[in-house]
Amino acid sequence: MGNQSLEIAQALPPGAARCPQEPSTQDIIARDRVAAPAWVRCESYEFLGDEDISIDRYIDPAFAKREFDTLWNRTWQFACREEHIPEVGDYYVYDIGRHSFIVTRVAKDDVRAYYNACLHRGTKLRPSGTDGCASEFQCSFHGWSWHLDGSLKESVCAWDFPHVDAGKFSLPQAKVERLAGFVFINMDHGAPALAEYFGPEFMAHINEWGLENRYIYCHVVKKIPANWKLNMEAFMEAYHVIHTHPQVAVSNADANSQYDIYGEHVNRFISSLGVLSPHLRGQYTEQDILDQFTIGDSSMLGGADRTLAPGETARQRMADIMRVMFEQGTNTDLSGVSDAELLDCFSYTLFPNTFLFPGISLPMVYRFRPDRDDHRKSIYEVFFLRPLPVDGIRPEPVETVYLDDDQSFTEAEGMDPGFGAILDQDTDNLLLQQEGLEASAKPGITLGNYQEIRVRHFERAIDKYLQGGA
Repeated sequence: MGNQSLEIAQALPPGAARCPQEPSTQDIIARDRVAAPAWVRCESYEFLGDEDISIDRYIDPAFAKREFDTLWNRTWQFACREEHIPEVGDYYVYDIGRHSFIVTRVAKDDVRAYYNACLHRGTKLRPSGTDGCASEFQCSFHGWSWHLDGSLKESVCAWDFPHVDAGKFSLPQAKVERLAGFVFINMDHGAPALAEYFGPEFMAHINEWGLENRYIYCHVVKKIPANWKLNMEAFMEAYHVIHTHPQVAVSNADANSQYDIYGEHVNRFISSLGVLSPHLRGQYTEQDILDQFTIGDSSMLGGADRTLAPGETARQRMADIMRVMFEQGTNTDLSGVSDAELLDCFSYTLFPNTFLFPGISLPMVYRFRPDRDDHRKSIYEVFFLRPLPVDGIRPEPVETVYLDDDQSFTEAEGMDPGFGAILDQDTDNLLLQQEGLEASAKPGITLGNYQEIRVRHFERAIDKYLQGGA
């Protein structure tokens, strides 16, 4: 069967081959009782070549320096959620490499991002990793201070600084835009507007999700011993599921996942859940699939009936169970949400370093940042978002959980243990990959044309920035 599939693939145009085991993601979704919206029922794949990708980008510190010089200072980055800064004076510190920003609400509809450095002798005005509320930003060293609007409030012993023009001594700002409850910043004031940067297809999608009506109920941060791009790319495909996550393969149509690209800065996959992996075809029944379905917030599944009626599918029963359980567990109304949105993994990469998962069972945001001092390390953040309760009252954002290098994700407060174990499996591979690339005699990595298209699309965008384009 394997040789026959290879022969068929080789006879097709490059990138046209798909898993020979039906059904496709769109076939699966089309059978759901509660129909999916248009943003789910679409495809946007493009073949981008099949040449190897150089490993220098993962192992060469000079490559990391070029990224800081040409990429991070020109791209839109998710800095915080609006719920982090709900009131005037609230602030949140966002760092990327050596750069640091105070993101603050100056007025109800005015959010700014100030470079986090005193204009006197450079001391950070707020420590990294902090948030809070302030009426001014005062330097702890010599006491110079700035108003919320960034204008200079006081230079201590002003008589000694006749050369300082207060009107020209406002805090420098990054460009800021808000979208769906997220605050994005860009150091390049000549950068395109956020809608142009992400493109019309993605903007049409995100406007359907209502992510502004969600709140953070868990936020976990952990340093990973691998380059930030390896960290990101570990989550760009379902190709690894059968070997890295065998416990979920029984209810994950991994090899039939759908991959899409949108313009230069967005890509996605849809991985259907409640469906048997094509790798395991014929080895499990529909009842087995339902019995082993554990992904997501499994604590909400409670004592729901898991016995299938004749002819009933595991996927449909799972959708029905999860609709009731999530409504009860989160005090939300999900009657208008499709089965696919309830069950499936929708993963959108927003270049350079953010993943959005707009579904209900996996309501997440990932953020990946390079370690400022070591190209072999990166910072991985997981935010879990739930829909607002029906009473509309937004809970306060939870305290961030910082894990030590040797801690498991399962130890994080608020983390579903089953999902924490999946994150451990993902990140346990990364040190081996980093060290393997450094030891490799092969100068490049080889990618699948379809299942790893997000990796190629991502690396192509990086190359364009490093070459002065994009």
